[in-house]
Amino acid sequence: MVCSVHEAQVGKKVAERLNEIGIITYCPLIVKTSQWSDRKKTIHVPLFNSYVFVQVEEKDRNSVFEVAGTVRYLFWLGKPATVKDSEIETIQKWLSAPLDFEVSLDKWKKGDKVVLESGPFMSQSAIIQDVKQNHYVMILESLGCVLRVDKRKI
Repeated sequence: MVCSVHEAQVGKKVAERLNEIGIITYCPLIVKTSQWSDRKKTIHVPLFNSYVFVQVEEKDRNSVFEVAGTVRYLFWLGKPATVKDSEIETIQKWLSAPLDFEVSLDKWKKGDKVVLESGPFMSQSAIIQDVKQNHYVMILESLGCVLRVDKRKI
């Protein structure tokens, strides 16, 4: 299930506190460089602002609200949103992939269905949504998200 938290910056802390009370969480983080007037600093911020994935039994659902900063569950079609383990694993694999990866392209055109052969989305099916001069736009079916692939890096 997915919990909504008060602010994006609070997500990491909420996940830590939920773990402390025995709730399994996942708060995917990305590295971001912030610039201040006097310095630069590299920080880890949540990939999904204001959301923490939690794994709880239905009977223990309300225990997440014992932690300050937890606001509510994310709902889909009137029920708490659930995320498959395979989808969490795909996010984890994507975040642990090297920054540069190779993708080989045939001459794809709009509407083509492809299976990605390398990179963080390896083995994922995608549909070519658009072909631009410098990039392709693909829809990753299993994740329901859009991927932009720069042709110059191919």
